[in-house]
Amino acid sequence: MSDYESKSPPSSPKADVKPDVKPDVKPVVKKKREGVKMSDKQKQDLTKHMLKVGKDMTVSEKKSHRMKMMGRMRRGESIGVAHKAISK
Repeated sequence: MSDYESKSPPSSPKADVKPDVKPDVKPVVKKKREGVKMSDKQKQDLTKHMLKVGKDMTVSEKKSHRMKMMGRMRRGESIGVAHKAISK
């Protein structure tokens, strides 16, 4: 018999474990990413953009466009890059 086999821990009886009882496990809740706030300059640029672009949009289209633009601008995209990506 080798040393490895002789040093193995003794097997514990499984009769002590109750299969119906589950340990107290809390569900894992994903943490929300901390929001990156827009700077005053970004807000002003977005307002100008919406005045220029939103003339032929309905109210719901304006809101949707603005929200998409805000999300991309918070990630660091410029007005032009964000607008091109949304317009595709």
